[in-house]
Amino acid sequence: MKEVNGEEIIRKAISKGCDAAEIFIKSSRGVSVEAKNGKVEALEASLDFGIALRVIKKQKIGFSFTTNPDGVEKIIDEAVEGAEWTNKDEFVGLPDCMQSGELSVFDNRIETLKDEDIIRDAILLEESSLSFDERIKKVRKAEVSVGLGSTAIVSSKGINTSYKSSYYAAHVTALAQDAGGDSQMGWDYAGSRRRGDIDIKAVGKEASRRAIELLGSRKISAVRVPVVLSTAVAVDFLEILSASLSSEAVQKQRSFLTEKVGRNIISSLIDIIDDGTMAWGTGTKPVDDEGVPTLNKTLVSKGILNGYLYNTYTAKKDGVSSTGNAVRGFKSLPGVGVTNLYLKPHGDQKSAVRSQNGTNNNTLLKSMSRGILILGAMGVHTANPISGDFSVGISGLWIENGEAAYPVKEAVMSGNILDLFKKVEAVGSDLRFYGSTGSPSLLIGDMDISA
Repeated sequence: MKEVNGEEIIRKAISKGCDAAEIFIKSSRGVSVEAKNGKVEALEASLDFGIALRVIKKQKIGFSFTTNPDGVEKIIDEAVEGAEWTNKDEFVGLPDCMQSGELSVFDNRIETLKDEDIIRDAILLEESSLSFDERIKKVRKAEVSVGLGSTAIVSSKGINTSYKSSYYAAHVTALAQDAGGDSQMGWDYAGSRRRGDIDIKAVGKEASRRAIELLGSRKISAVRVPVVLSTAVAVDFLEILSASLSSEAVQKQRSFLTEKVGRNIISSLIDIIDDGTMAWGTGTKPVDDEGVPTLNKTLVSKGILNGYLYNTYTAKKDGVSSTGNAVRGFKSLPGVGVTNLYLKPHGDQKSAVRSQNGTNNNTLLKSMSRGILILGAMGVHTANPISGDFSVGISGLWIENGEAAYPVKEAVMSGNILDLFKKVEAVGSDLRFYGSTGSPSLLIGDMDISA
């Protein structure tokens, strides 16, 4: 592929009357393998490349992109012309050049993997799930995905940075069936920038274990009881909360955390961290997508909101500094997003260790005289982004005197996201990441459960 000279593109854009210019170059390639019946069900290869140019002229922004290295001259003209037609905005600008550190985001082992290696892992994933228990009748999806990427950012403000990245992920869904004909599904996922972090067999077994423990599920009557959110369910709710931590959402009045900085918003037992420097995290990178160094920042400390996530534009609008949370593809201007966002007990550094251990935290269950361990929640994404209200279908285990009594199904839990996190009474030590968001198990005070 033709090499792209970012500095030359910047010089040409400036020569056409622009006050500032930035080039963003992204390329990626990946392979995804799905196994079925010990053979390859599907193998997909992907290759993506793009160049984006952002220019600023008299406080007006112009933007253009191309997927063809030979199309650079065209995007320069398009971006410059585009700046003539956009509205003036006093907050547009590019970040200054800042020193960034070296971070662990590229695994050489992934680069040397062959298709046969990925196929072998996908087949092993299916086998480990099927062999867990004779009641596992099918594996609907056993998929392993591998990817490599490179990012380069050059700007007229002195930024000239590039880095390579990698990722490896495994995902599987298992179907269990008992003698009575009841069927239940379970799933598991693990992902990292490093191959050695992923235990393929453990992912397959965990998916099957989740399916098995729900066999024989029964309905329950309406009740108000404490619940334990498993790591996966806690992450679902934390992702809704994280969307409201975006300064972009706050400034557009689409956040239930507007004007709450300095106030207690959730339980004083927990902190919420966004750490772009975490070794091998799937959201880790040395700089954000504007070239600003990523940071390890405590957004919520002892339940108190310290601040929001910012890119350069939203930071300038609020008169603060970017937090290194600009995210983008080459087809769009930078938005705001998390790096590696996770919840942990306040002051407990041990639980910040990344874990692939999917077992439930029994300590939390032992403290319950009666309640529900929630293993699955459907419809969390439908929570109201303005108010935080939600009503979701749940499945899990009914707990009596600290022990699982029987599985439950077709129950509904209703409430409010902030109220739910305010009711956190204990935090497990089983922190686990699903993508770039992580959480331990959480013991929540009385919640409304309907049949």
